[in-house]
Amino acid sequence: MLFRYKGFDKSGKKVKGTVTASSVEEAGQKLRTLSIYYEFLAPTKEFSLEAFSKRQMPGELLATFSKELSSYLNSGMTILTAIRLLENQHEGEKKYVSFLNSVKTMIDEGKSLYHALNTQKVYALPEFYLQSLNIAGQSGKMVEVLTNMANFFSAQNKVKSQVKAAMIYPAAIFIIAIIIIGFLLVSVVPKITQIFEDTDQVLPKITQIVVGASDFLIAHYLMILLLLISFVIVLKILYTKVYTFHKIVDGLLLKIPLVGELIQNHELGRFSYILSLMLGSGVAYTQAVQLSKDTFSNYVLKELFNKAAAKVVEGNKLSNSLQLIKGKKLKRNFMQSLALGEESSEVGSVLNNISHLYAEENDEKIKILLSHP
Repeated sequence: MLFRYKGFDKSGKKVKGTVTASSVEEAGQKLRTLSIYYEFLAPTKEFSLEAFSKRQMPGELLATFSKELSSYLNSGMTILTAIRLLENQHEGEKKYVSFLNSVKTMIDEGKSLYHALNTQKVYALPEFYLQSLNIAGQSGKMVEVLTNMANFFSAQNKVKSQVKAAMIYPAAIFIIAIIIIGFLLVSVVPKITQIFEDTDQVLPKITQIVVGASDFLIAHYLMILLLLISFVIVLKILYTKVYTFHKIVDGLLLKIPLVGELIQNHELGRFSYILSLMLGSGVAYTQAVQLSKDTFSNYVLKELFNKAAAKVVEGNKLSNSLQLIKGKKLKRNFMQSLALGEESSEVGSVLNNISHLYAEENDEKIKILLSHP
């Protein structure tokens, strides 16, 4: 696997490049051996036909798969029998059936569920999900872990639905306002202007500006529309492909009142839940932190936890590492809870509680947004 990095060499000079390793920990170790102190380290997105066709499994489908599989295993079925039953139940869903058939074939050959899910070519699955099932298979907690994962992805889907619903009202108001302004400029303003011209009256300066905007819109509406569409497409490409631009936008979002708090609650709550879930599944703390940090979608928070996780590998506590790193200041109750959990060796239960607290906070804030006057 190829990793990109940015950092400083032993002379303090800025360096960047790539390093080959099987994991981010191994990549970090190789860079330290070369006396390179990295501030950014992430896997590259290598293009291949397999990677192009292998898309992330939707959260809703992953929740369904986990819930149904845990239910069948809990009733005493073997994994192979449960997968066969799932395959029969979802005959109309071609891609999902292909996924289940691939998993079934490998399990029938004697492979573990983790190995089957990790090597199938239909869907890409989250690394923390795969590692949790790997540990669960070794510790005999498969049903419990699958149930918890199903609950997690169901909760994530619920949050996404709530956010989309909350955005419909302001988006609709914005679009309607644009349409009304456009209609006034194109249809109403020219008629009013004609009345003034017929009576030979001099238009006030502000009215002249509005008339000029109206004439420009009428004459160049097609070009303006194409420019707006192009602008949106360019912004989307920059946000998707350019790391620095993505990080700047994510940083600005975190500074917006209410929106920034919603994002931070969601991101920290998800990280807390996944970390507590993995610790409960038997994953070692250092490895659990390394896997859980990849759940961040906000690049500012992701970079902060990437740096902190590198320090955890070196033997530091996560709470201390986060305090030492310059960047976005995290919520005080999160930092206090994490430090308390690490001191009392109850990180899993403490972070599980904090994740539920943030979920409840966001539910209340979203309900306020949805309660339109």
